Amino acid sequence: MNFDDSPEEAVWRAECREFLDAHATRRTEAIDWSQSIWARNRSEAELEAHRQKAAAWQTLKYEHGWAGLTWPEAFGGRGLSSHFNAIFAEVEADYDVPMGVYAQSIGMAGPTIIAHGTDAQKARYLAPMLTGQETWCQLFSEPGAGSDLAGLRTSGLVDGDELVVNGQKVWTSNAVEAAHGMLLVRTNTDVPKHRGITYVLLDMTLPGIDIRPLKQINGRAEFNEVFLDDVRIPLDAVVGDLDAGWGPILTTLANERQGIGIGMRGGTADLIEVARHFGLSNDRTVRQELARLMEMEETIRFLSYRVRTAASRGEAPGPESSVIKLAASRRLALQGSLVMRLMGAAATLADEDTYANGYWQSYAFLGQWAARIGGGTDQVQRNIVGENVLGLPQEPRPDKGIPFRDIPTA
Repeated sequence: MNFDDSPEEAVWRAECREFLDAHATRRTEAIDWSQSIWARNRSEAELEAHRQKAAAWQTLKYEHGWAGLTWPEAFGGRGLSSHFNAIFAEVEADYDVPMGVYAQSIGMAGPTIIAHGTDAQKARYLAPMLTGQETWCQLFSEPGAGSDLAGLRTSGLVDGDELVVNGQKVWTSNAVEAAHGMLLVRTNTDVPKHRGITYVLLDMTLPGIDIRPLKQINGRAEFNEVFLDDVRIPLDAVVGDLDAGWGPILTTLANERQGIGIGMRGGTADLIEVARHFGLSNDRTVRQELARLMEMEETIRFLSYRVRTAASRGEAPGPESSVIKLAASRRLALQGSLVMRLMGAAATLADEDTYANGYWQSYAFLGQWAARIGGGTDQVQRNIVGENVLGLPQEPRPDKGIPFRDIPTA
């Protein structure tokens, strides 16, 4: 594992800094979380202004050759190794620019289309994605198929040159704003469940799509349930082949898990400031918990170095994405509990009446479950690590190898 930049990486880091200094404002103070979009219930106008700012920043990066750094040059990227992209993200975090808005689009849909899509799909979808003109959402989970993703039952029936889709998806982030969706449908019930799924690129404006926002415990509605009623999708929107969607699915999930684990902001340094504000920075047990949080934060950082080192050697990452995701979940759990303890009775207040406009209650405590469940629950990640890293026996799978139609339903 390499901890320091190589000469080539040092030159690249300086180049990143030069671009960002020319086009963005470097932060000179700690992030003011009271102004975060996660602080209090922002109005729709404020959220729209944030989306416009993110689109403008993404377009600017594209115009100067800084968008999609790992994408092939033929599709607007620079064909760089992922560790160069990680260095840019590190440097970018020091500037007052929106980050993470296009995680599902550029970080998940893009790599999947590049790896598995047709030439026509790449020509149609990649450029608007990279410029920030079109955003994407992920239509994977269903009420009865979350952790067991292969148990999905949304149906896709071939009718001429179209798929007719019926079913329901849930926990879909940003479905209202998204132009397109990564959709999974069941196209074959006569084969085992993993072998009858098709991956489809969905135009979210098609007739028959009903999007219903889900109001969360923190008062926000990032998630939605999406109903599909006789939605007719052209067959040329299928990624890969019919019934062969599991390969593209794994590509999407690997990118999602790694992005969730590495991409979180707000950690120990911020909680130290919270402790100081509430007069607890010298409390011995608080300091011990802060040290534990720092330990977890550093573990994630070193795991990301391992991923970056492998990338710099031209090696494909292994199960590190699941390990990082699991480590990040543990950190979020401790952070959420600790910040509530630090705030005491003030943690029961909301919005502008409380410290940092309610950011810490909304994001760190109530919002932690979005990242801990999204991309695969802690239990799913432990199974992946246990089976693929430690070589432990597989979990019992009574439905393995039998046709999907013969699997009992609730």
